[in-house]
Amino acid sequence: MDKIHGHEVMHMMVNSGKSYSRETLRSAIHENFGAETRFFTCSAENMNADELIQFLESKGKFQPAEGGFTTAPEKICNH
Repeated sequence: MDKIHGHEVMHMMVNSGKSYSRETLRSAIHENFGAETRFFTCSAENMNADELIQFLESKGKFQPAEGGFTTAPEKICNH
């Protein structure tokens, strides 16, 4: 099973130029990284896509956008 840092999902979001809902972000994560992939961040581990989305939202990593939310490069920590 692959383990991917949450930053990679945020980079995917920025690079896509799209806004997302929770459902469309989950679909994009599954399409880009695989439905069975587990995610980790600087302070959490072993999350599925839904848990990662909830985690990123709770950390203020999303910003409102037309049709849902997106993120920005400055929201991605570099450590």
